[in-house]
Amino acid sequence: MYISHFSELGLAKPIQRSLDEKKYQNPTPIQSKAIPELMNGRDVLGVAQTGTGKTAAFALPILHKLYKDRKSEGSISPRALILAPTRELAIQIAQECKAYGKYLHLRQTLVYGGVSQKPQVKALSRGVDIVIATPGRLLDLINQQCLRLDQVEFFVLDEADRMLDMGFLPDINKVISKLSKSRQSLLFSATMPSAIASLARKILVNPLSIEIAPQATPIERIQQNVYHSHSGDKTDLLISILSDPKMSRVLVFTRTKHRANRVAEKLAKSGIKADAIHGNKSQSARQLALKKFRGGNVRVLVATDIAARGIDVDSVSHVINYELPNEPENYIHRIGRTARAGADGVALSFCDPSERVYLHDIEHLIGVKIMVLGKELPGISGLGKAKPKKSRKYSWKQRSKNTRNSNGPSNRKKIMSTRGRKQQATS
Repeated sequence: MYISHFSELGLAKPIQRSLDEKKYQNPTPIQSKAIPELMNGRDVLGVAQTGTGKTAAFALPILHKLYKDRKSEGSISPRALILAPTRELAIQIAQECKAYGKYLHLRQTLVYGGVSQKPQVKALSRGVDIVIATPGRLLDLINQQCLRLDQVEFFVLDEADRMLDMGFLPDINKVISKLSKSRQSLLFSATMPSAIASLARKILVNPLSIEIAPQATPIERIQQNVYHSHSGDKTDLLISILSDPKMSRVLVFTRTKHRANRVAEKLAKSGIKADAIHGNKSQSARQLALKKFRGGNVRVLVATDIAARGIDVDSVSHVINYELPNEPENYIHRIGRTARAGADGVALSFCDPSERVYLHDIEHLIGVKIMVLGKELPGISGLGKAKPKKSRKYSWKQRSKNTRNSNGPSNRKKIMSTRGRKQQATS
């Protein structure tokens, strides 16, 4: 069933009022498909990336059902539990739930590490309807008997593939073991590796499977270019590029925390307002950097891949890959931070000789040769003007299958090379 307007979903009037105030009229594809099924009590498996509207897809029906079936106060078990891989994403989800449930008077709290647990424990002791949490701190509070999960009616696991990447799978299994058996479960993931597919089979019962492609591919809405540069020249190149006033809000990506700090410091010394965000920063420092970036007080935010997961900042004019990601899928996640809400965007990448293999993998994944700007480095051939490759749909499952089933020496060499690159990169 296709839903063309939020008013057709039958959401509670207070929720519809909030949506009207935010001028939300037309559901995204995942919202149109998921919300009616979730309101009917069905489990959902959603394969969708950031930017497809998945938070509202699970938040709206949960808020609706909590509002329609209120329970007595006093339990330290929430009725809804939403798990997210990072603090930033948990905060973003909480903000959206609060906005949608503005007139519902439901109680929600955030549970994540890096800050004092006292306010979180106090909120839980008063009883809450919704807990949005990261796995580590959630388990800490469960072990301290500050929280139970035996009355959870709605369980959401968001960005499951990132949970896997960050090593949270054992923690997730511990959390699942403490949940009520009679619950409605939702799992969302941008990709579906075998470990996540196995997890989905474990926690979901007869789920509706929804696979939503990004609203547009990066090729269609994002201008992509690459500069070939020696690694020692990248900072000067970045400072030169940032002299363009059109680069009003710029997100710069590095592979490591140390590099993020160094780049931000050098930009600041050159007179460019910049800050860094990564896992070694305190929660308060990360939130302050985000606040300054959103407010325009900081023009450039330098981030690692994991720290940037969940950052949703409007009007990012440019994404710059100071260092190319060693996993080509992360390139798509990175550049997707621009060109939001139907706007166009620009993605620039710096490629030094050691990163040529990363560039090749990225071009293979997106099916397009990225246009080179500036002069090419000596010894680099075949990297001239962009030559679009034959358009094709990319299948995550097929790519994984091909990698597993090919036993040729060239494929084994590629796998070993990829493993080596992953070991080199830390966030």
